[in-house]
Amino acid sequence: MTTNSSARWLWGPYSGLGLAVFLVTLILDQAHKWWMLNVYDIAGKGRVYVAPFLDLVYVKNIGISYSLFDQESFAGQVMLAAFGLAATAALWVWLAKGATGRILAVSLGLIMGGAIGNAIDRLVLGGVADFFSLHAFGFYWYVFNIADVAIVAGVIGLLYDSLVPSRKDAAKPL
Repeated sequence: MTTNSSARWLWGPYSGLGLAVFLVTLILDQAHKWWMLNVYDIAGKGRVYVAPFLDLVYVKNIGISYSLFDQESFAGQVMLAAFGLAATAALWVWLAKGATGRILAVSLGLIMGGAIGNAIDRLVLGGVADFFSLHAFGFYWYVFNIADVAIVAGVIGLLYDSLVPSRKDAAKPL
């Protein structure tokens, strides 16, 4: 009985979908970073022009978004990685206990995959490997990676899921 009840809070009806999205996101992110650093050798190339609004460049982010809370020490990187792991654990519990649909499960999987991808970078590289530099009209946005795109897409999905009424809600009488 204990196994069944403990498994209930670790696995829910949408956990499989969330786990699949998490694994695909993590594998894509880590494979891309490995290829950019070890095969393409972006660090040795400097800034590479791709389009009038996009360059490839290697930046190691030792902080969080916009290099806030820079942590040059390994202990600081471990602390930031541990935060990512803790956030992922909390999101997993939400997925298992509270996910009410596919959009929410996919969104949580994207965020968890991105968070763990960046946490791995912190532990292995001493910071997050970022490559994509968007710019227009002399304005440069921050440099980001696939994990960051997944996290932003996941947050957009969470917002959509929370703001747009579901079909189940629309079918309920007022």
